[in-house]
Formats: sequence, C-alpha cells, structure tokens
Amino acid sequence: MSLSPTTPVLVGIGVINQRETDLSKADEAVELMIRAARAAGDDCGAPELLQAAQRISVPKGVWSYQNPAKAIGEALGAPEATTVLAEIGILQQSLFADACRRIDSGEIEVALVAGGEAKFRALQATIQGLEAPESAQSAAPDVHLEPEQEIWSEVESEAGLGMPVGFYALMESALRQAQGESLDAHRDRVAALYEGMAEVAKANPHAWNRDGMKAEQIRNASPKNKMLAFPYTKYHNSQWNVDQAGALLFCSVAKAEALGIPRDKWVFPQASTESNFMVNTSQRVDLAGCPGARLAGKKALELAEMTVDDIDLLELYSCFPSAVQIYAREIGISLDQQITVTGGMTFGGGPLNNYVLQSTARMAELLREQPGKRGYVTSVSGMLTKQGFGVWSTEPNPNGFGFADLTDEARAEAPPLELVKVDSGEGKIVGCTVLFQGDNPWRAVVVVTLPNGKRTIAYNENPELMAAAMAEEFVGRTAQLKDGVFSL
Repeated sequence: MSLSPTTPVLVGIGVINQRETDLSKADEAVELMIRAARAAGDDCGAPELLQAAQRISVPKGVWSYQNPAKAIGEALGAPEATTVLAEIGILQQSLFADACRRIDSGEIEVALVAGGEAKFRALQATIQGLEAPESAQSAAPDVHLEPEQEIWSEVESEAGLGMPVGFYALMESALRQAQGESLDAHRDRVAALYEGMAEVAKANPHAWNRDGMKAEQIRNASPKNKMLAFPYTKYHNSQWNVDQAGALLFCSVAKAEALGIPRDKWVFPQASTESNFMVNTSQRVDLAGCPGARLAGKKALELAEMTVDDIDLLELYSCFPSAVQIYAREIGISLDQQITVTGGMTFGGGPLNNYVLQSTARMAELLREQPGKRGYVTSVSGMLTKQGFGVWSTEPNPNGFGFADLTDEARAEAPPLELVKVDSGEGKIVGCTVLFQGDNPWRAVVVVTLPNGKRTIAYNENPELMAAAMAEEFVGRTAQLKDGVFSL
C-alpha cells in the first residue's frame, strides 16, 4: 500500500536498566534518560535523527528536575527542540499520541518521548547513609501539561487514604463481590494471575526481577512481603524502587526513508485512544467498573479494524491487580492468556510515571520479531483515573493513524456521585479494605452509598472488626455511620 509521507512511525527504542550499588558510578535519572535516547538513536541505525528532534516530551517522575527535556535535547544536539513536561496525572499514551498527531499533520518530522527513574539509586543512598544528588535546573519547559484536578479528595484523605494501594484495594473488593467470589478463592486466583506475570518476566531481558515467583509467595504476607492494604501484599504492588529509563523515537515515513532507516525497524502506531474524565475513586458509580476503559479500549480496536480476538500481543497495565482485571472485564479480554510482554510492574519493574515507555518498547521489540502481528498496550494514570490505549504493528493502518479522545462520552455515561461527610446514618458498603502500618492492621476503610444516592467514606480501628474485614465479605452489607466511623 502507498503511505503518506507524513505517516508517523516508531523507528527507535531505547531501554536502560541500572542496578549499581556504588553511588559514585550510578547515573541520576536524567542521565538514564539521555542514555535511553542515545540507545534509541543507535537502535534505528541513524543516530543523527536525534539531532533533528523537534519535540522532546518527558513524563514527570519523583525527581525534582524542572525541564529534563531541555537537558536531554542539549545532550543529544537538539537544543532548539520544544520541551514538554507532563505532570503525574497525564497519560503517557497521550504523549505518544501527541507526537504522532503532530507528525501526521506535517507540523513536525521527528519527536522523542523519554522518561526514567532512579529510585534504586536513592534507596541505596539511604541504606548507605549517603547523598544521591540531582542536577539543578531552573528553566521552565516550553509546554507544561497538568491534570485538571487532584486525583483524590479531602474526604478520602481524612479517612486514611492517600497511597494508591488503598484505593486499588477498594476497587479489588468491589470486583470480588461483583464476581461472587469468596475472599480466599479471589486471593488464590489473583496470586495465580501474578505468578504467570512473574513467569513472563523471566524471559524479558529488561525485567527488574527475572527470578520468577510462586502464587503462595505473592498471596501471603511474610517478612519480605508485607500486607499493605488487604488483600494486597507488596508483591501485588508496582515495584518502583528501580533505576529504569526508556525512550521512543518517532519520525515521519519520509524522514525514515530519507535516512535509510531499515524497514524492519519500523513499528507503526495504528491507533491511539484515551479518556481523560477524572472521577475520584469513591465517587464512581461502580468501583468495579471503568466506562472510560471500555469506551476508549474498544475504540482503539475499532480504529485498527480489529477485535479482541485479533490481538496477538497484549500488555495490560499492572500497577495493581484490580487495574488488570477491570480493564480486561470492560474490554472483554480473557485473562486465560499471556497478559503482559514485560512481566508487569511488579516483576518487569514499575518506574513511577514511565512504565508505558518500557512496555511499549518491549512490545515494539517483539513485533519486530513477529512481522505483521499486532500489539495492544494499555495505560493508566492516577487511581484508574485516566485510561489510554495503543495498537501497534509492523504494518500500517490502511486508514492511517487513528486517534480518538473519549473523555466527553465517558463523562456523559457515568457522572460522579456526590461525596459528603456524614454525622450519623447508615448505608450500603460498596468497597472495603484494611490499611496496614508496618506489620499491623491500622484502619479498616469502607466506601458507603447512602440512601439518598450520595457517597461517604468511613473507617474503624477496632482490632476485632479489622480481623473480620479480612475474613468475611463486608461489601454489600449495611454500615452504621457516626462522625466518620463505621460499625456493622
């Protein structure tokens, strides 16, 4: 088929892992990003393409850099490139789509998306009682992307929620109850799901943990696998104490041809979709559902003229098990198959706001090995707050690169419920977890639907009640409420 000269194509991928305990030799995060970008240039066989980058985008990490894209551009010989910093709360898939749409429209020819973390380096500094300094930056980026609102509310925070694990554990409980599973059966199934992901990581040369892990090790709390928010242990969580970076180098077909980049390096973005409608977890009509995922996930398949049965390689975003399962449930994807190409964020590694660069790079590697196959990569921002999807192949979309934003459709389908504080009353529990501090249960937290249809959150620190919440199903039961505390 004849290709438009402005058709966007991914030509270079770079992935960097660093596991250096000698801090004098360990690169900081921005240096890891630069190394990943250079690796992407080398990968495509035309490193000079990096100097032609007109737009460099970086998703924000836990680091303090103000404009890491500028440092990357200067290091690569592209100091005039437009620099973009996307705060946490902006989908990484959105950065890919932005690059591809600008190339497709003819606005630019070359774009780089790079990101990385050096949390392992910082952890080693803490263990050794040393410093892990970062390069100082004062200049602002040319473009600063920020989410429209915070990803959790004051009412949620007052109940003890803050870390993502608590929010995702609430979704997990709603999912368990919706599927009619017992607590033990559900925990067994989820642990087995993650054992399969650990097995995939063994074959991924870029995975952080390639040792494999059995289901019982994942399921049950132990000194090395603390319970964090029932039923989630550490091994259900994204592993963010990693030094990992990734870079994706995009250009137009015309540019790729002009530089003689081999055709077997080309991976086409066939479709990219997203939903950016932000709803706090406790305000969602269904804690076990995600309309944005269903709408955007199916739209990506539609734009690529395929169904779930046509997906050859799959990457379900895996910050926590509920994210994996809810996406699969909404889109109609069976979990009885390989659901990751990396091993997931627990075993492949979960650099905070950079994982989709890692998963997309790995997907591109595998697609190059299997010409004509199609890969489906999913993305999450926040507490399943925003949803993104990408379809990739070594073959172009016959209809050209497809993009759709389903934000308005998601907003119309599931407007948020009002979240209120309650002095006294009762309501139906729709989500429940027990938060831990150290080795000990700290607080049982429930999301409650009130008789008037509004929502509230309550907690209880009674040891017997917390033990019961981890032994029997609380979701679906009636809670008595008084001054932010619940009882049964």
